[in-house]
Amino acid sequence: MKQTTKMASVFLIPLFCLLFSPSSAEIAAKPGVNYGQLGNNLPPPYRSVELIKSLKAARVKIYDTNPKILQALKHTGIQVSVMVRNEIITAIASNQTLADEWVTSNVVPFYPQTMIRYVLVGNEILSLPDNVTWFNLVPAMRRIRKSLKLFKLNKIKVGTPLAIDCLEASFPPSSGKFRSTVTDSVITPLLQFINRTKSFFFIDVYTYFAWVSDPVNIKLGYALLEPNVSSYTDPVSGLTYTNLLDQMLDALYFAMKRVGYPDTRLFIAETGWPNGGDVDQIGANIYNAAVYNRNVIKKFTEKPLRGTPLKPRVVLPSFIFALYNENQKTGPGTERHFGLLYPNGSNIYEIDLSGKTSEFTKKLPVPTNNEPYKGKIWCMAERGANAMVLGGALSYACGQGNGTCDPIQPGGKCFKPDSLRWHASYAFSSYWAQFRKSGGSCYFNGLGVQTTEDPSFGSCKFPSVTL
Repeated sequence: MKQTTKMASVFLIPLFCLLFSPSSAEIAAKPGVNYGQLGNNLPPPYRSVELIKSLKAARVKIYDTNPKILQALKHTGIQVSVMVRNEIITAIASNQTLADEWVTSNVVPFYPQTMIRYVLVGNEILSLPDNVTWFNLVPAMRRIRKSLKLFKLNKIKVGTPLAIDCLEASFPPSSGKFRSTVTDSVITPLLQFINRTKSFFFIDVYTYFAWVSDPVNIKLGYALLEPNVSSYTDPVSGLTYTNLLDQMLDALYFAMKRVGYPDTRLFIAETGWPNGGDVDQIGANIYNAAVYNRNVIKKFTEKPLRGTPLKPRVVLPSFIFALYNENQKTGPGTERHFGLLYPNGSNIYEIDLSGKTSEFTKKLPVPTNNEPYKGKIWCMAERGANAMVLGGALSYACGQGNGTCDPIQPGGKCFKPDSLRWHASYAFSSYWAQFRKSGGSCYFNGLGVQTTEDPSFGSCKFPSVTL
């Protein structure tokens, strides 16, 4: 998942290439964890590595090449995936010297003491509007691989994580098809590269986003991989599915088969479920997050291997998203609530990434938001926010016109109390109420907080969003 927003398209959502090849047995399942760093309150790398070990993670993926993290991972035996930043892909694609310099600076000083196994070129590139980068993706991957071979780092594989929007059709799974705008120009060369170098198709797959887009037709338990909830039979293939993850993965398998690469190996680069979110986001809670991640780990580590209905008995190496709740991620509240741990290092819920623990002792909190919230919601300014930053957000909200801030002008019904936070809260609520349907949010770069408590008083009435 991007370190910004986790886009999802429903139903026709699933994308992901599966693996099945004679070499599938060469890699063990061994789930790992994504170590994101978009937080201003996270433990230092050495402590984070201790916590990763406590979760019994066999792998870790970082979204850069942070030298302090790579140093802390030395001699741990944990397999490591590092990432080439999106911003430099186009430059590397046409410059072998630059690729060599990148490998010299970011891989050579740490290997093999730090067990770097994968260099991922970019993150969810096909989800970016910048299509120039799309067409430079595979050329950049070739450059990085050539550099790795130059330094005799032949055990390190090169890949790139894609998001679900690489498919334009995914339901039923047998209709799986890559986006026509990138099939010939990006996907086919990528699959050729992956198969020639015996690498993996890295995919970010979230049943949460598929379910939340259509909670009426998709049962929650089906998305959580709960047993004996429901089943779906593909009318074309005749394959029967008992959980949404398998359905999504097989859609990608069918897409790869359609372009002539049915046996490409799959690596799940991200999967997970949010443990919290905004008032208007259903199903994001600790209970569901724990159930999903525990079930996923059980599936990936089960013996004999389960695979999927289309590709049974295949290894599905994976990373769970994410290590921490990251408070500086942008977008809806769920973006900041995908962690296995709180920033202080304590567990949000019990989890064992090795899959060896099947029973957990602590009772999970009963979910209260599995059904859509029905009622009014207001958007308030966060307490203790920086005054200068809050003032800028206030100006932005008021600057959208439509009388958004008329009541907080001198003499207006909501002018008093004359405080920055009060005025900003009114402006946020007014802005959100007017512009939500056209994409406006209550986020305001982390300054806005949703509430179900009406802040109105007297003749001052705060606008609200009604769900």
